[in-house]
Amino acid sequence: MRRAEFAAAAAALIGTFLAGRAVAAQQAYEVTHSDTEWLALLGPQRFDILRRSGTEPPFSSPLIGEKRAGIYRCAGCALPLFTSATKYDSGDGWPSFWSVLPNTTRTQNDYALIEPRTEVHCRRCGGHLGHIFDDGPPPTHLRYCIDGLALRFVAGAKLS
Repeated sequence: MRRAEFAAAAAALIGTFLAGRAVAAQQAYEVTHSDTEWLALLGPQRFDILRRSGTEPPFSSPLIGEKRAGIYRCAGCALPLFTSATKYDSGDGWPSFWSVLPNTTRTQNDYALIEPRTEVHCRRCGGHLGHIFDDGPPPTHLRYCIDGLALRFVAGAKLS
């Protein structure tokens, strides 16, 4: 591929990426705060992940080894997202789940890396949680690869 063709393809990809981010930013959410308020509520590491689509280093989350029964909630708004019954050890370095609770997330295409991925957001506050891949275990064959800092685990909690 010639340099000019490569530059045009790269510009188109970046434009698509930025357009997707703009759409996500325009969506209305039940829980909203200014960036200053989010930073004060979340702290710098969670703010980077939930509000700036950052990620934590692999194998750094204590939630990877969490084995107790309970509920995993959004660290931004406390919406229940996952149950311990759907958590599994994928070996990828982040907490993984094969299913999400109904009506709790939104997705969008993510073109930040070379291959497109599906990004997962909390439907109530819009916080970036991680990504979904189609290489998980039965019955869904999905792998919700979620940043541990995007979650708060409540041991023993049950859905009412």
